[in-house]
Amino acid sequence: MRYRALAAEFIGTFMLVASVLGAALFSFPIAGIVGVALSIGFSVMAMIFAVGYISGGHFNPAVTLGLVAGRRFAASEAPAYILAQCLGGIAAAIVFYVIASGKSGGFEVGNFASNMYGGEGYSMLSAFIIEVVLTGLFIFIIMGVTGPRAPAGFAAIAIGLTLSAIHLMAIPVDNASVNPARSLATAVIAMGEPLAQLWLFWVAPILGGVLGGLLGRCLIDNND
Repeated sequence: MRYRALAAEFIGTFMLVASVLGAALFSFPIAGIVGVALSIGFSVMAMIFAVGYISGGHFNPAVTLGLVAGRRFAASEAPAYILAQCLGGIAAAIVFYVIASGKSGGFEVGNFASNMYGGEGYSMLSAFIIEVVLTGLFIFIIMGVTGPRAPAGFAAIAIGLTLSAIHLMAIPVDNASVNPARSLATAVIAMGEPLAQLWLFWVAPILGGVLGGLLGRCLIDNND
């Protein structure tokens, strides 16, 4: 196993979750949904440029498994990648919990920017569908922009901007996951309902990622 690659996945996922929490906990009253979406997209774009050449810049179990389905990544390396991603996300959540706890007047954990469905928002079915569809499209785009026929040097830009667009669409529905490691990281701090609903934010993005990988394999990598 390439330990440099695992370290890159840990750091990249740490930065991704940090971009979610930093924007959602501290900047949301001013920046709003657009600010959160841009924070995530720009952070992922930067990390792909920084360490993508080391690990491929997945930072997301759904991306890893989608690329396995698309035959772009070895299945034998996927478990270690996913573990590194989850640990990186949880580490970021702990750091930002400590930071937020230093707020004057106290800090209410609440749902800690977790992914959730139901309540006064959208239904479980709505959350499931949007997670499957948007994650599938995300993986399909990743396969397209990293393929041999794509213009060189622009993959990180396309991926980052796509992730921003996905968050603009999905934040109002379920706070936008498309990434099981990101959902796990915030749920383990919030506990309660976010942790009980975590299953959806693993099953739906992974299903979408696998479908996107299979579609990319058929349409992008099929040279017949």
